[in-house]
Formats: sequence, C-alpha cells, structure tokens
Amino acid sequence: MRLNVLVSCFFIPAAACIAQEAGQEQFDKKIIAKGTSDPWEIVFGLDQHLWVTESKDYRVLRIDPASGNKEVLIDLSTAKTFPNYDKLSDSIDGGKPLPQGGLMGMALHPMLLKGKPFVYLAFVYDFEGKDRPGDGQDPKDHGYHYKTKIVRCTYDQQTQKLQNPETICDVIPGSNDHNGGRLLISAVNGKSYLFYSVGDMGAGQFKNAERTNHAQDPAIYEGKMLRFNTEPDQDSKKDEAWIPNDNPFNRRSRQNAVWSIGHRNPQGLDMMEINGQPVIYSSEHGPFSDDEINIIKAGRNYGHPLVIGYADGNYNGLSAGVTDKDNLPGKWNTTYPYIENEQANAGKLKNFEPPVKSFFATENKLLLAFADTIRAGKKSPDWPSLAPSGIAAYTSNAIPGWKNSLLITSLKKGKIVRLKLNAAGTGVEEEREYFMNKVRYRDVAVSADGTKIYVVTDKSAVTSGPSGENPEESAEQGAIIEFTYKP
Repeated sequence: MRLNVLVSCFFIPAAACIAQEAGQEQFDKKIIAKGTSDPWEIVFGLDQHLWVTESKDYRVLRIDPASGNKEVLIDLSTAKTFPNYDKLSDSIDGGKPLPQGGLMGMALHPMLLKGKPFVYLAFVYDFEGKDRPGDGQDPKDHGYHYKTKIVRCTYDQQTQKLQNPETICDVIPGSNDHNGGRLLISAVNGKSYLFYSVGDMGAGQFKNAERTNHAQDPAIYEGKMLRFNTEPDQDSKKDEAWIPNDNPFNRRSRQNAVWSIGHRNPQGLDMMEINGQPVIYSSEHGPFSDDEINIIKAGRNYGHPLVIGYADGNYNGLSAGVTDKDNLPGKWNTTYPYIENEQANAGKLKNFEPPVKSFFATENKLLLAFADTIRAGKKSPDWPSLAPSGIAAYTSNAIPGWKNSLLITSLKKGKIVRLKLNAAGTGVEEEREYFMNKVRYRDVAVSADGTKIYVVTDKSAVTSGPSGENPEESAEQGAIIEFTYKP
C-alpha cells in the first residue's frame, strides 16, 4: 500500500518557520509488513534487506523491502526460562509480568558479508521469580528481577540462518521496566567495539519502588552504557575475554564492562561521524519530563538520578520517581534519592556530562504538582514528554537539509523527531517532526542511499513495563513502514 505523505514540521526558530513552510518534504508511504510481534530493532543491512527483532516472539526476521517477503533467521524462544505471561491467564501464572522488551537490541558486524559473519543480539532470558507463587516479586525489595544476556551469532549466507549463539555476557540485570536494550558497533581509536545500553530497572518507581537504584554505582550493570569486544581477547578468565582491557572502570582484580554511568532508560543508540571521528548518541527517557539526547563518552556520568536533563534546578525538591506508598522512605515514598539541588549535584558528580538536548524541561512548580498528585494516590497526570525510543543518524545528502541529523522515534506522541545538529555535533540547530500517526514508533533506520526511512511500530497498545502509554487502536500496530522521499 502506498500513500503520499506531506510532512508536518515544527521548527525551533520562529523566523525559520515562515521561511521554510513552503518547502515541506513529501514522502511516499508503503506498509511493508503488518502484525509482527512487537518489533524492537530495525537495521538496514549491507545485503539491502531489513533485519528486525521481534521482542515478544524472540525471533529475528530478514525482510525484503521490495516484496515484503520475510524469513526467520533464528528463533530464540527456547533460550528463555519463562513462558509468555501475556498469553497465560493470571489464574495460572499469578499475574507475573513480562520483561520490558524481551529480544531487544541487534547489531550487524560491519564486515558481515566480508569475513566477519557476526550478528549480536541482546535478550532477557531468565526471571528469578518464575517459580515463586503469585506475581514473582522479590521477597526483599518486591521488585521484578530478570536477567539479560548478549550473544554473538554466526550468519550463514547459504542457509540464511543465524547459528551457534555464543554468550558474551549473561550477568546483565533485567526488569519489567527500564531495561534499555540497544546494541551498537562503533569504533574507538580505529577499533570496533560493541556497546549496550542498560536502564536502571525502574528501581524507585511503580512496583519496583523499593528496589535500590544503582545507576551511580559503576560496579553494577544497571543504568549504564557497557562496552564489549566484538571478538574475545586473550584474557585467561573466560568472562573477561569479551571485556576490553582499557575500559574506564576496570580494576586490577576485576574487569568491568561499564563505559559510562548515570543513565535512566536509554532506548536509542547510534553513531555519526563528525569531522571524521565517530560520535555515539543515545536517547533516554526522563521521569516526568526532560527526555535526553546524550553524547556517550568514556567514564562520564550522565547524572541520573541526581540530575534530570539539564542541571537547571527544575527537579529541586523532587526525586526521579514518586509513589503513594507511605511505608517507603523520604518525602516522595521511593528509594530514588531526594534532589535538594540539581546544580549542586552536578558540581559534586565526578565527570558529569550534560545532555545535548533535553525535551520538555518542565518548570518546577508543575513537576511538584505532578508529584503531589501521584503521592496522594490520585490518577496519574499526563505530563509532557516525548518517550524517545530508537534513533538513527542521517548522514546523507539525499534529502536537502537533513545531513547530520538525528531521527528519534516517539512512543508517546506518534511521530519521528528530526534534530539537525551543529557542525561540531554538540548542539541542536533545528527541530522538526514527521509522520504523525496513532502508533508507538519503536525504532527507525535509513537506507544506504538516504532516500528511504524505515520505522517499526509496537503491536501492543502498551509496553510490557508500567511506563507504557495507551494510544488509540491503529491498523498500523506491529508494522514495518517505508517512507520514500519525493524530490
């Protein structure tokens, strides 16, 4: 099905709005596939096919964008130890939740078709509460404790199958909320490495409110960016062979995959070359506001849960979460720390790194009103946020004015946001929005020639975690969509 789409745009500079409205881009829209099982990641492969992970069915699909024909490259559903709880009655499973995500991130080795036939996958594989009665909450902190692993598969071009999953790391914590879940291969000093984004497990909010938040602890893989080797090195300890020897938080007695700390729920990850050097960008969910775009750097601290968005003071007197459970500590009934002063916190944090962009930096009095409403046990208010998920770097000249932009999917607003970066890649010159629809856009990819934008949408109306929105029903849920630029 093809439709002509006229892009609706939002501009940061008011003067630019009038000057550029007449030149709004137009795209042909094509639905490549429908009904996929909550696609999480979409990659435009070197073979000119789309590679897609299905989060709930634990399958990797390879799709011909011209015909829509798809083949299953691997089915990892038997590699997890728990059933699909959404397909069981609560009377059977006790109301146990699914993890947020499931089969999540995927990265294709840049030499996939030239001697390095490797594909990297991240998925939640175990639930510590699967054998407990009821909903499986932890008996101590009442959170939902899952486990996540990263594997490297080998791609057989003849059979078109992914084979021999080899474990890179299987000690990454998981949850029903804030798993992060993106993989990326990017170079550091000319050598390729594998990066993985991990959320803070929702520790401090909803039913994980008693769970300790470890985003500031570099020894624990929660609320972090991790870096691994794409191939094992010669370390004698098997579990350290995949960890680079120069990671910033390595210790003499123990190597550590942590690359950066202080993240909340980074669900987007991509790389763009700026002045010949690779720069890694992430998109990250804020609590009530202040969704972030960050440049990921070694050893840096991105503030969560002590600084939210810019260190501008709008979270002074708040925490990064709030509940109505009076038995929990602090003013806001949460294990999240109390934020007395954001600016002071930023000054105290070693290697604090502010975001490149913070969406909806809501004023303090409104945030306090939101928090008071939730603490009182009233209906949760609708606060302004983008809920960003996947991002893609756009580096082509194919669409005029788009080069050096970040494309960001929105789970809440049903749109793709494009941020035009400055020449240094450290700031935003322009912001526009595209492809508005009543869907949850999960991820985005760009064709090799830059003329096509591919997006995937959630099949479910809400995520498996408690932070999901609930848009109206749409015929394009669980869809893979192609937007082709019309010059």
